[in-house]
Amino acid sequence: MKNIVILISGTGSNMAAIAQAAQREHWAERYGAQVAAVLSNKADAPGLALARELGIATDSLDHKAFASREAFDAALRQRIDTYDQPGAPVLVVLAGFMRILSAGFVNHYAGRLVNIHPSLLPAFAGLNTHQRAIDAGCKVAGATVHWVTPELDHGPILAQAVVPVLPGDTAQTLAARVLAQEHLMYPQVVRQIIQK
Repeated sequence: MKNIVILISGTGSNMAAIAQAAQREHWAERYGAQVAAVLSNKADAPGLALARELGIATDSLDHKAFASREAFDAALRQRIDTYDQPGAPVLVVLAGFMRILSAGFVNHYAGRLVNIHPSLLPAFAGLNTHQRAIDAGCKVAGATVHWVTPELDHGPILAQAVVPVLPGDTAQTLAARVLAQEHLMYPQVVRQIIQK
């Protein structure tokens, strides 16, 4: 069984979209893959309760309890690797995990660490993507699923979803439309990865 571990920091809406697709589409039976766990750097992340409602194991690890990014990443890696199976390495999915990961962590999961970013990369890497797209006068915005590399938001692109920037859009209205597309795109990309 290929185990998928999803990392979150907040509401977990993309996590839920992936987990619900896995259940609805019977990934375990069809592809030998399952969402095995949801981990967060915040014990009170609403997404953890949502994952438990979906019957998924959860865990949290407070990054503030560690002296360095590397120490936190090492402990996180240890938790994730409990789901690694011989011949079926774990797939790590970042779904609103608001931590910059160390190069050591990223390299450990090279080729099996994916992220979703709320812009059409390479445009608007980093934070405040929707307001930046509006301020730049963009006619379209969107989201990108990409392999994670040590350079923030610059890994090879797996898929993109495009939405129009409408007259009168605010960062919030644009974010809502982009998020709706993320919920469709991210499960599709994860499915494509586990089918290989």
